[in-house]
Amino acid sequence: MTKETAPIKIVVVDDSAFMRKALTMMLESDPGIKVVGSARNGEEGIAKVRQLKPDLVTMDVEMPQMDGLTALRRIMASDPVPVMMVSSVTTDGARATLDALELGAVDFIPKQMSYVSLDIVKIKDELLAKIKNIVSRKHILMARFRTRRSFRDARDGVPVAAGPLTKPAYTPPPKRHKKIDIIALGSSTGGPPALQTLISALPRNLPVGMVIAQHMPPTFTKSLAERLDSLSSVTVREAGDGDPIEAGKVLIAPGGKHLTVKRYGGRARAVVSEEPSDTIYKPCVDVMLNSVAEAFGANIMTVILTGMGSNGLEGSRKVKGGGGIVIAQDEASSVVYGMPRAVAEAKLVDHIAPIDGIAAEIVSYF
Repeated sequence: MTKETAPIKIVVVDDSAFMRKALTMMLESDPGIKVVGSARNGEEGIAKVRQLKPDLVTMDVEMPQMDGLTALRRIMASDPVPVMMVSSVTTDGARATLDALELGAVDFIPKQMSYVSLDIVKIKDELLAKIKNIVSRKHILMARFRTRRSFRDARDGVPVAAGPLTKPAYTPPPKRHKKIDIIALGSSTGGPPALQTLISALPRNLPVGMVIAQHMPPTFTKSLAERLDSLSSVTVREAGDGDPIEAGKVLIAPGGKHLTVKRYGGRARAVVSEEPSDTIYKPCVDVMLNSVAEAFGANIMTVILTGMGSNGLEGSRKVKGGGGIVIAQDEASSVVYGMPRAVAEAKLVDHIAPIDGIAAEIVSYF
């Protein structure tokens, strides 16, 4: 078998024999993927990664002897490889997963969406496509990871997130002149770390509100909002039905529900709902953007970040058609260049920037 046709090699690390078998069956349902090894805990996982040099690792968060975060930290310090965390859909699981994404994991698989889920047929194809996409970019992703400030010695057991990129700061664009009344942002795979970079760089006096649709399961979005709020000058909250859209406030759509915007008596408020019920994603970026376009007309800024697929394309088309501004993350800094690529190739984008430059692009309008 040639290098070009060699299957993607994956190591599965999980303390549950059932989960190891279930994930292996799911992954190997694609002939282009081969599970070359498995491990019951973090220590075994580190050894398997060093021995087998896989293209990608799935890593359980909670394991005996050595947990997934400790193993991830050591793998990324010595043998960097794309890692997808397998996490429980709980508040603690959400926090651990966000820690893992800061430490260098590229994405996560919620356990309720794994092989035991009734929705397996729906989510399996997306997961396999995501794995192929990530592996096709693994050299870019790991090279970018290596440019971050060094971790503390992995042996000390202190969870330290990777620092910012060491390349020169993004050159601020010139002042732009267009009225903007709201910012609407969509993101998916790779989104949480990207949001942390962007939101934490926004000024406290941001003169408009922001709404965000990030593809995540319920419980995860509240933890994400709390983390971003603790790191940012702006206020970040998980959106509640009826919340006002206010300057300096960022509202994140709750996982499993849509976030739209409506005007009531001239004031814009968030609407949180399970309708429409027939969308692939909840929250859905297109649903959010369409509502924002209807409520705000031309005075909109849309930001599309890293993610699989093309969710956000039709909403961006409506925003752009109505006279709004569209900003997209560049390919080099995206974990998966799907959503930004879709809007760029449709020629809907006004500005393309690396993730550490998007805040400057936003601020140039104020």
